[in-house]
Amino acid sequence: MKGFHIVVLLSSAVLLVSAAPALELVTCSKESGAAAARLTMHRINENHGHGYKFRLQEIQGNKVETVDGGCNLELQLNLLETVCHVINPKHFEDCEIRRESARAVMANCTIKMSVRNTDANVTKYECDTRQVKTNREMVRICPDCPTLHPLNSTEGLKSVNEAVSKFNQNTTNQHYYILKEVGRIKVGYIPSVGMAYYAEFALVETHCPTGSRINPEACKPLCPDRAHHAFCKSTYFRSTGLQSVECEFYPPSNTTALGPGEQEPICRHHVGGHPPHVGAGRPLLGCILPPFGGDGHPPRVGGSHGGPPPHGGDGHVGRHHAGDGHGDQEKQHHRPPFGSKHHFHAFHHFRHCRGSDPALHPICPWPRPWHRPSPRDKD
Repeated sequence: MKGFHIVVLLSSAVLLVSAAPALELVTCSKESGAAAARLTMHRINENHGHGYKFRLQEIQGNKVETVDGGCNLELQLNLLETVCHVINPKHFEDCEIRRESARAVMANCTIKMSVRNTDANVTKYECDTRQVKTNREMVRICPDCPTLHPLNSTEGLKSVNEAVSKFNQNTTNQHYYILKEVGRIKVGYIPSVGMAYYAEFALVETHCPTGSRINPEACKPLCPDRAHHAFCKSTYFRSTGLQSVECEFYPPSNTTALGPGEQEPICRHHVGGHPPHVGAGRPLLGCILPPFGGDGHPPRVGGSHGGPPPHGGDGHVGRHHAGDGHGDQEKQHHRPPFGSKHHFHAFHHFRHCRGSDPALHPICPWPRPWHRPSPRDKD
């Protein structure tokens, strides 16, 4: 019985993106810990190309080692995930921290930094990203609250697939959109309805005109600085299907009109997981990515599940039980197995780090194993 009306709310986000306050000078004094932590938060969010932005919760440790010409710092920071997806141009310091009842996520990070002649550089960081409360703990606190499920949950991806299809039926969009990534999937039980799936996901504009007979999944995304992006939330009931899709749009950072006869530049893929952030001081990402993913290498396939979760590591999916949200997983990648009906556009293949919770987007360690340090990265 289809007793629920499908509503697609397509709201254009008019965002007042304020410039972030200038970064304070980082020195070798113990009192400079706050400035060092703020610089670190900028670097982490700049490098965090998937999932959601993070904000600083507290500084737990600050060690200073004096060396010739300056010092080395080691920080212990606690971070909290915000509700701003990385495609959101809002500065991370202006983003709302996710409430605990909404399945909050935290990260404990160890950061190393060098300070030479008043020039401070983050040289390394590693973070442990996890749910503030595990699924078991949340069930004791709120038995009826939805729990986070792996980002490659079969039924969850089915709900996202239907939501994207519904989104593309909106004829007011100039072009079709394709899935960029799944942000999170929550699952709950409603006595009168059954299992309910609440998904968050990011979309990117393609070159395919709306209304064309092209299968949207075959479309290629526009260049990251020229593409509109959308962040959507959907509700799906297993018994009656898709209930609603609500989306917020973010405009491209490059609105330069094409000249007469000029065509949109061709971009093979976006770099990282997000477009340039308005007001965030990001460089333009350009159109330079090779076919496989963010680093030019094929995505890793790990584990014994036939296709590890694209976002349990650094990406967005995994066929696992919710458990307590803290089980070990093998290296994970961004796609369901080939041949799956939920195998989305190749654009979603990224290189990912190891994550212990397939329901989350972890903060990947930096420098990445495939990152070549620039001279500025070195002491």
